[in-house]
Amino acid sequence: MRLSLYIAKRYLFAKKSRNAINIISAISVAGVAVGTMALIIVLSVFNGLELMVSSIFNTFDPELKITAVEGKSFRVDSVKLQLLSEVGGVAAYSLTLEENALLRYDDRQFIATIKGVDDNYDEVTGIKEALWDGEYVLRNETGTPYCVPGVGVAQYLGMRLNFINPLFIYVPDKSAATTTLNPESSFHREYIYPSAIFQVEQSYDSRYVFMPLDFVRELIDNEGGITSIDIKLQPKAGESAVRSDINKIFGDSFKIQNRFEQQELYYKVMKSERMAIFLILTLILIIASFNIIGSLTMLIIEKRRDVEILKSLGADKNLIRKIFLFEGWMISILGAIIGVVAGFVVCWLQQTFGLVKFNSETLLIDSYPIALKLVDFIIVPSTVLLIGYVAAWYPVRYLTKKYLSDDGKEE
Repeated sequence: MRLSLYIAKRYLFAKKSRNAINIISAISVAGVAVGTMALIIVLSVFNGLELMVSSIFNTFDPELKITAVEGKSFRVDSVKLQLLSEVGGVAAYSLTLEENALLRYDDRQFIATIKGVDDNYDEVTGIKEALWDGEYVLRNETGTPYCVPGVGVAQYLGMRLNFINPLFIYVPDKSAATTTLNPESSFHREYIYPSAIFQVEQSYDSRYVFMPLDFVRELIDNEGGITSIDIKLQPKAGESAVRSDINKIFGDSFKIQNRFEQQELYYKVMKSERMAIFLILTLILIIASFNIIGSLTMLIIEKRRDVEILKSLGADKNLIRKIFLFEGWMISILGAIIGVVAGFVVCWLQQTFGLVKFNSETLLIDSYPIALKLVDFIIVPSTVLLIGYVAAWYPVRYLTKKYLSDDGKEE
């Protein structure tokens, strides 16, 4: 093993009689290095994007969410809520009620989702940390209700804080009969003033308006109804144990979702995209590894005389094959080391200086996020070395069998 590795190392770094072999070997190392660096960078960018979007979702999505299996809204009695508050691991919970509504501000109209929340909502989610302007207040000292629209809703309606004009809300009156003479009689109408504007993510910012829970209940005539119970867990609480305890209280007619399940489609798409990119870049690495075959072919042909000398000294075919196998594998190892180091340096520069910027002014960050994970620095080099070994093993076995016989003649 040591002898074959030593000779392979000398063959790799020694100057060959034909410069083409050195050039092809250098190209092989460069190809593997570039492919490895690309894998490290792309996977780190995906890690950063996933963490960024997850942090955005976590601002709005609770750690656990209870909804009805059937129906849009449901009622829950005080006994179950008391039992929920006593579950070990539950830090706080909030009742919410959602309904689509027509919003009108001055002469502009917009269809959005009004979300009634209780006083605990800001403890369960990070809505206070996502304010674009104003102060999160749903009721003042006198009991006057206020709303907190998303920045997309506010911009579409031309809404600003401290304006005199109120926001009018229209929801269908299910008990009223529609008339062509006065269509507005078929709607409940209320008005409210904004106290703040939040900015989380475009799909939320252009959809939601937060309001007091009792205000929304009265508006849509759904006394005691809710659409979800949002739960915040204690720092060291076990999610599975808490879910099991909650399920015993509410039963099978309710479903309990964690943050992953609330955004299941997004996370599945992200994983699929990550896997697709990994496979595409791995395919490029495989193609780049074909240079190893050319380099080994020319090296074996050039070193036939050296091989005859080794055989006369007692070297068998297995030793000779190991020499060239290590030669090809060392090309992959050298390329993998260079690629990993280069990929780490590029990712560090992006993390530190934000060299590559987003071409958008609406995002919360201005440059591509990067997150380095140890598992990527294990999987990527392992994949590269596996490809390099396969790329070297077959041609070495074939070429030594074709060109080098036991008696030193071509077979």
